[in-house]
Amino acid sequence: MEIVVDVDLDLRDEVCPYTYVKSRLALEDMGSGQVLRITVDHPPAVQNVPRALRSEGHEVLDVTPVGESTWVITVRKA
Repeated sequence: MEIVVDVDLDLRDEVCPYTYVKSRLALEDMGSGQVLRITVDHPPAVQNVPRALRSEGHEVLDVTPVGESTWVITVRKA
């Protein structure tokens, strides 16, 4: 089943903790069950953003590399 993404957030060229802060702010504006796709290129964000969002109760659906130094994190809002 294909995941329908409600909001795309491009955080390339952002570093931690801004990647997490901006992801969290985007989720605040979304409804429960909606899906946020976050694109990052800061390696620590690949671990930190999913861990922090999980700790807030959100469901991390996928973390996928999409190139040499870019990742896509897909999250469903709690």
